[in-house]
Amino acid sequence: MRTPLTALAASLALLLAGCTGDGGGGGPVTLEFQSLAWQKESVDANRELVAEWNARHPDIRVKYVQGSWDSVHDQLLTAFEGGEAPDIIHDASDDLADFAYGGYLADLRPYLPERLRSGIPQRSWDAGTFGDGVYGVPFLQEPRVLIANATLLKKSGVRIPTPGHPWTWDEFREVTAELSGKGRYGVAWPLKEPVSATLNLSLSTGGRLFHRGADGKVTVRFGAADLVVPKTVHDQVDTDHSASGTTLGMGGSDTLPGFFAGKYAMVPLGFSYRQQIVQQAPKGFDWQVLPAPAGADGLAQGVSPQTLSVAEDSPHKKEAAQFIDFLLRPDNMVRLARGDWMLPTGTEALKDPALRTAKDDWAVGTALAAELRPAPAQTVRGYPEWKDKVATPALQEYYSGAIGADELRHRLVDDGNRVLARYQR
Repeated sequence: MRTPLTALAASLALLLAGCTGDGGGGGPVTLEFQSLAWQKESVDANRELVAEWNARHPDIRVKYVQGSWDSVHDQLLTAFEGGEAPDIIHDASDDLADFAYGGYLADLRPYLPERLRSGIPQRSWDAGTFGDGVYGVPFLQEPRVLIANATLLKKSGVRIPTPGHPWTWDEFREVTAELSGKGRYGVAWPLKEPVSATLNLSLSTGGRLFHRGADGKVTVRFGAADLVVPKTVHDQVDTDHSASGTTLGMGGSDTLPGFFAGKYAMVPLGFSYRQQIVQQAPKGFDWQVLPAPAGADGLAQGVSPQTLSVAEDSPHKKEAAQFIDFLLRPDNMVRLARGDWMLPTGTEALKDPALRTAKDDWAVGTALAAELRPAPAQTVRGYPEWKDKVATPALQEYYSGAIGADELRHRLVDDGNRVLARYQR
């Protein structure tokens, strides 16, 4: 029989256990959700959804933690190695390979409900799949589109492309030449970071660059289909003078002042840039969204969807997956997509009328969703080093006319394969 003192000690122990916040003593589970939302509308949508979850789930509390796209990879690596990673991790699929193969992320297959699994197309799931496991739930994506000065296009009389009848890459080059002259360029390519744009757009021409063999190893091959997009850009800048050489070193936002001033008739940008244009365009400026050019594989385009993952060290993987399922219900996915001016991956969310309006050309982007594929570099270990040390300088020199196509091929393939080989031994 317990003495009163023993009973009191046991009661205190239970009380303290219930205050730990880890669920071990019957208290609420606390999950950290690190979000990379940065635009006000997006941050607001994420915070509102966290608050709604907490109001409905007093036993599973979610703490919102603000992260940053600029430093997320290094920050997460430090957190993983220090055993301090957030439970729920917002990132992009092209940043997950090393974390997934390194054992830092949980394989989500045992935890994902059927509703979520069946509600996202397999092509999108492929972006979060590494080896035999699923390490990220893809939920937001954006095609690269052409943002055009509608007034200049109408005056020129050129055919306006649609998702059903896009320009070919040859037509695109002809149109940019026709739109150039009198201090204006037909297009401004913001290629400060040229690799992902080049590789993702090259899917339309049948280019892949990375090829995985039966042994699982990846090699770089650069054929005629891989050259179409870079040669188009090179020739627009160096031969036709229909593209500005100055913008090759710019980011997308850097080109907007010149675009608004009529210096460039078109700028290839991510679909989400529409928000900046709505906020910054001069009063009366008429713009429109056009699909990127199509090649032998139509409008196919590579994307790296935003993802939600769970840390392998999290003691609450099941609860974390429940929160992800809530966050990505169709109506909530629409709220997140509208907050970021991007497209949801979910098939039901894509049907929402709010994402099919003519206003701000949402309908153009939604019509392209079925053509989006995982970026070619998605599962390639060593890609970051190949990109930074080999591909970025090689493409920048090629686009500026400093090297030719043969040298570009040599550097991407020969130098590139030496880099990748170190990761595949």
